Amino acid sequence: MSNFVHIPMADLEAVTGPIEQAKGLPNRVYNDPDFLAYERDQIMAKTWAGIGFAGDLPQPGYVKPVTFMGLPLVIIRDRQDKVRVFHNVCSHRGMVVVNVAGPVTGSIRCPYHSWTYDFNGDLKGTPHLGGVGVHQTSSFRCAEHGMKEVRSQVWFDVVFINLDGKAPAFDDFIAPVTARWQTYLGADGYAQMRRETTGGAMQLDVACNWKLAVENYCESYHLPWVHPGLNSYSRIQDHYHIMFAGFAGQGTRVYNLSEQAGTSLPVFPAWPAEQLKEAEYISVFPNVLLGIQADHSFAIVLDPVANNRTLEHLRIMYVGDEALNAKYEPHRAATLDSWKIVFAEDIGVVEGMQSGRASPGFEGGVFSPVLDNPTHYFNKWVADRLLAATD
Repeated sequence: MSNFVHIPMADLEAVTGPIEQAKGLPNRVYNDPDFLAYERDQIMAKTWAGIGFAGDLPQPGYVKPVTFMGLPLVIIRDRQDKVRVFHNVCSHRGMVVVNVAGPVTGSIRCPYHSWTYDFNGDLKGTPHLGGVGVHQTSSFRCAEHGMKEVRSQVWFDVVFINLDGKAPAFDDFIAPVTARWQTYLGADGYAQMRRETTGGAMQLDVACNWKLAVENYCESYHLPWVHPGLNSYSRIQDHYHIMFAGFAGQGTRVYNLSEQAGTSLPVFPAWPAEQLKEAEYISVFPNVLLGIQADHSFAIVLDPVANNRTLEHLRIMYVGDEALNAKYEPHRAATLDSWKIVFAEDIGVVEGMQSGRASPGFEGGVFSPVLDNPTHYFNKWVADRLLAATD
C-alpha cells in the first residue's frame, strides 16, 4: 500500500477477527481524501460496482455522462437498444466527449476538434486530421482509436461495471442473490419490474463516506431510535440478519408498508401468499443497496463523490405493466413518500458518524455481537480487500 494511504496492517487485521473481539475500520478509511481514489482502484475496480440505472436512458441513441469516483464515464444505449459504458474521453486530446444527458441524432461528437464516434464507440470522423480539408491519413487507423469500453452489465435496472475487467462473470457474481430471492420473485420476477416514466425516483446528498451508508443500511439495531414510525410496524425484534458471499443486510417478517401507506398494488406472482408481509434489504458490495417487497422493489446506487460526501440515487420499481396504470398513481406516490421519510431519517446518523470519525477519541469502535453482525461482515469484507492490496 502506498505511503499516502498507509494504514497499519494490524489495524486492518483487528477488523477481521471474531465479532466479540473485532474493531471497526480505522478512521482514515473514512477521512482521508486521498484514500477515495485508492479504494476505487483496489476495491471498486476489482469487482462489480453500480454507476447508474438503465431506465434513465429511455431510448436507443441516448447518452448519459457520469463521474465515478473521479473517472469520467458515459452510459450509452446503442442503436440496438443495448446499454454500454465507455470511458468518456476523446482518443485525440483527452477531452470529455459527452457533457449532457439526452438523445443524440447522428454521431457522438467531441466538442473540442469535432472527432466523431458511433454508438459502438468506434471512431468514425477525424476532420482536418492531415491538414485543412484532409480528413484521413495513411498512417492513422481509426479502428485503433475508438472510445475505450468498460465491462458492464444491467441487472435490477442497475448499470454495473467492472473497471479492471478481471472480475468473475456477472451472472456468477450475482447468483447468490438470485438464488436467495428465487422463493420471492420466481424465475422471471426481475423481468416483471417496471419503472415509472417520471416519478419513483429520489436523490439524497449526504455528508458521509459511502461505507457508512452501507453500514447503516445493513443493520436494524438503530430502528427504535432513528425510525420510530417504521419500528412501530416492523419492529427491531421482527428483523433478521443476512450475510453471505459478499452480500449483507436484513430482512423482516412483518413488513406492512402497504397497509401503513394505504396502498394496494399488484404483487409478484411467485411471491408466496403466506409470506406477503416479508421483505429483504441486501447490500450488494460495494455500493448497491436493494430492497424487495411483495408489491415493489427498489435499488439505490451510492455515488462516492468525496471521502465525506455521497449521493444516494434511488429508483422504485413496481410489478408488471398494470402497476403503472393511472389508477395506481396515488399508491405509487404513497410508497415513495413513505421511503422518503425512512431514508431522510438516516441522514443525521450517518453524517454524525462521519463527524465522529475525525475524533482521536474513536478509532474503529466495537460491535454488538448480537445486533451488529451485518455491519461487521461488511467491515471485514473491506479490510480483507485492503489487506490483499498490500501483498
